[in-house]
Amino acid sequence: MNPTAGPQGGSEPDAGTTRVSPVDGMTQVYVPDGTFMRGGIDVNATVNETPATKITLSGFWMDKVEVTNGMYLLCFQAGVCALPHFFDKGTQTDKSAFRSSSREKYFNTPEFADYPVIYVTWSDADTYCKWAGRRLPTEAEWEYSARGSFPSLNTFPWGDQQPDNSLANFNNNTGDTMRVGSYPTGASPFGILDLAGNVAEWVQDFYDVKYYDKSITVNPTGPIRGTVAFMRVIRGGYWADNWKSVRVSYRTSMLGPDPSQLAGTEYYFGMSSNAVGFRCVADN
Repeated sequence: MNPTAGPQGGSEPDAGTTRVSPVDGMTQVYVPDGTFMRGGIDVNATVNETPATKITLSGFWMDKVEVTNGMYLLCFQAGVCALPHFFDKGTQTDKSAFRSSSREKYFNTPEFADYPVIYVTWSDADTYCKWAGRRLPTEAEWEYSARGSFPSLNTFPWGDQQPDNSLANFNNNTGDTMRVGSYPTGASPFGILDLAGNVAEWVQDFYDVKYYDKSITVNPTGPIRGTVAFMRVIRGGYWADNWKSVRVSYRTSMLGPDPSQLAGTEYYFGMSSNAVGFRCVADN
């Protein structure tokens, strides 16, 4: 396929074209200008996934896998990113987190350098993406990357087949995170990996249960505020989720940062989890 005219009038790369970021070594995949069907189409669709609507997006570069411990460590060593951390409700303090669900040593451990970083808040993910010269994807960009261009109506990134151990890390089959890119047969139509399971992923948008009722249909960037203020969307499901929660249209949320709250509190930082990581996108 020959390159076509892109949104800025130049030539647009072919769908699935890859490049490597000079900042963190992430392989990025080109997702071209296009239209996709956003929302739940299958019988398991929930209210917050409806109505299903055709959405048109400008092209972008999506990280092929989730940001890893090793990549995130580079940002920390550059003096930009905070260490992975969580808010300890017992002591009411913010603590560094070097573990995962089943491993006492995880972050800053060579054995797990290629595993997804966890215990990062929305703000941590946003900071990392900006440091790397990228940004968090919008919710629409994330779903387009997972489902593919219309007429694709995929229930999962790879199609409509329910997941098994060869397609995704889900249903507590491994009990924890896996090395990124471990499920190549679970790739999306654009060749992007780990969009179902492993870790759920922060995206840019505030979370609004009824956003699909009122969203624009060209390059939507999410609501100005969420249904519950400062909740942010997470996508893709994680290693313990069942198959219904790793469908491409499944939406959920977690508390993002609120700078108006008392510094040092959970509401100020927002939440982190051993089930949530992120990936980034770039416009050019």
